[in-house]
Amino acid sequence: MELPLKYLQHYPATLQDKIRQLQLQNALGAYIAERYPQSHAIQTDKALYQYSNDIKQEFLRNAPQLDKVHYDNKLSITHHALGLNTAISRVQGGKLKAKKEIRISSFFKETPAEFLRMIVVHELAHLKERNHDKAFYQLCQYMEPDYQQFEFDCRVYLTWKNI
Repeated sequence: MELPLKYLQHYPATLQDKIRQLQLQNALGAYIAERYPQSHAIQTDKALYQYSNDIKQEFLRNAPQLDKVHYDNKLSITHHALGLNTAISRVQGGKLKAKKEIRISSFFKETPAEFLRMIVVHELAHLKERNHDKAFYQLCQYMEPDYQQFEFDCRVYLTWKNI
């Protein structure tokens, strides 16, 4: 019986088979630990805001200012929400103001640094590109050249954690 790989369904069958073999050998954890031995120290919302804003300033200077970036305990990975990018519109006086917020699942407090960077880059890319299209992924790759590898390995990590 083939084990379903819900986070890797859109990858080639040969790649899925390799991950399935590692899973059957209980070797997914070793695969992740070997590739990503370091966790990160970004544990507070303030540190996450600074980290995200530093990346934004380096690559997206003309994008709207971030009003808030925080870890969110309510974001559910089981519902495919690793992070969210929202624009909250409020009326202030006679003007309509949009506040840009990024919420990152608290799950990423305990992951390798590369996975946190991947999800932050993903959410920052939504400041310029709303849809998950070619331009969006090109922007992600521009901000993080290893974006695709980090995304794949994050999916392997989610599979290993059985989330």
